[in-house]
Amino acid sequence: MNFPSILVIDDEVNNFDIIEALLSNQEYDLHYAFDGQNAINSLSILQPDVILLDVMMPGMDGMEVCRLIKSMPEYQFIPIIMITALTAKEDLSRCLQAGANDFISKPVNGIELCARVNSMLRIKQQYDQIKTLSQLQINTIDILQKNLNELRGNLFSSLPHEFNTPLNGISGIIDMLLLDHTNMSHEEVQELLEIAQESSQRLENLTRKFLNYTLEVVGHNANIAASNIISDQQISDQSVIFKSAQKQAQKFHRIDDLVFNLLNCHIAVNPQHLQCIIEELLENALQFSSTGTSIEISSTLIDNMLQLSISDHGRGMTEEQIANVGAFMQFERKAYEQQGGVGLGLKIVQTITENYGGVFSISSSYHQATTVCLTLPLAA
Repeated sequence: MNFPSILVIDDEVNNFDIIEALLSNQEYDLHYAFDGQNAINSLSILQPDVILLDVMMPGMDGMEVCRLIKSMPEYQFIPIIMITALTAKEDLSRCLQAGANDFISKPVNGIELCARVNSMLRIKQQYDQIKTLSQLQINTIDILQKNLNELRGNLFSSLPHEFNTPLNGISGIIDMLLLDHTNMSHEEVQELLEIAQESSQRLENLTRKFLNYTLEVVGHNANIAASNIISDQQISDQSVIFKSAQKQAQKFHRIDDLVFNLLNCHIAVNPQHLQCIIEELLENALQFSSTGTSIEISSTLIDNMLQLSISDHGRGMTEEQIANVGAFMQFERKAYEQQGGVGLGLKIVQTITENYGGVFSISSSYHQATTVCLTLPLAA
């Protein structure tokens, strides 16, 4: 156990013995320095919590020692109690002007000494707590700044491409139709319109993701929305999950790849949020696995919570990638450029789940399989 450290600076060894005797019933680590320079040199080693400093010393007196210590940023918050035989108000004022936190007159009274030392120790303890909190705040700001810079970099690198690609597709097709539609066959016009529709759907999907991200991640509190959950039992959560999953699978022509094992129960989650969760997770599972491989959607009850799992047998994720799931974070973008995306889906799902008091987790074997697991509260 570390006891408070007290440094006594006095040119008279006998005075140290007196201080030691007066504080003998207190649990302090006492240290002694016979002059100011020796004391200053020992500060980095001793790291005292309080300094007892004699005013009248040959050479460098206590006033000068106090001024020097208080001029050092790393030691200026160590409380200094001046021990002095001086009684004039001008002399005591000089002690305070030199930076002393308190003073005690000779001959030293044991009760008074203990009281003043304890008072200074409380001040030092409060300063240490503030310093610790301040450092924690600095570290937190550094982490947030790092995350913000990373987010900004990911956003600037992916956002223009994701918006421009569908926009260029739509505007390019419109230009072609305006310039040459009279010379095109019905089939050619139909094909171009279908491509434009696909681009518009991609743009709509991207816009929806940003809207969901803004509502759920930046400012929306799902716990408030939970109090307004649609109570129509005819629209079961099982039905919401089933229909949302099929809707996404149909876009990839993979309805036959879906495998359901769902409990029929009601959870305390807004159906729109539940639909968003399923659509985002299914889009990832379908996008990053091959046609013909199964995607299992299952649920079970654990500790009065619904555990919902979605598993695929596709690209998989590394432990580092799982740890770095975040907004605008898309992994292995160059290798899978044709699949696009801005990495919002998992972040949106994670935030919605945690806003409802649930738990979001990912387990994966790289290039083999991925399972996203959510725990969500049951309706009362």
